[in-house]
Amino acid sequence: MTEPTFFDAVGGEPTFRRLVDKFYEGVAGDPLLRPMYPEEDLGPAADRFALFLMQYWGGPNTYSEGRGHPRLRMRHAPFRVDAAARDAWLHHMRVAVDSLGLPEPHRAALWDYLERAAYFMVNTMDPAEPAH
Repeated sequence: MTEPTFFDAVGGEPTFRRLVDKFYEGVAGDPLLRPMYPEEDLGPAADRFALFLMQYWGGPNTYSEGRGHPRLRMRHAPFRVDAAARDAWLHHMRVAVDSLGLPEPHRAALWDYLERAAYFMVNTMDPAEPAH
């Protein structure tokens, strides 16, 4: 018997959909982040993000089948992602992660990945912000 994937261990697609839906609730009212989503409806962005996260954590490969390789930095390059945007993103994501009530090892693993990803996406340095 093989170990379940993280995707399966945390409840599969419903868990990732709840995470992303809660995250986008925050984004919808955020004056810094909302303009980075040009579509009037956040639904398509939420769907892409959920599919990406599900695939990353061992779920179906639906994201790559529909969009190819994630190329996260390239896809985010048109947007000014500075420390303030990163911190706003992390704030909404923290609320979303905490809302899931995952057991500590799973919560910590998910948060660690998301935090590293947020720092990786920064593409505009504020002169007052030290590099990490």
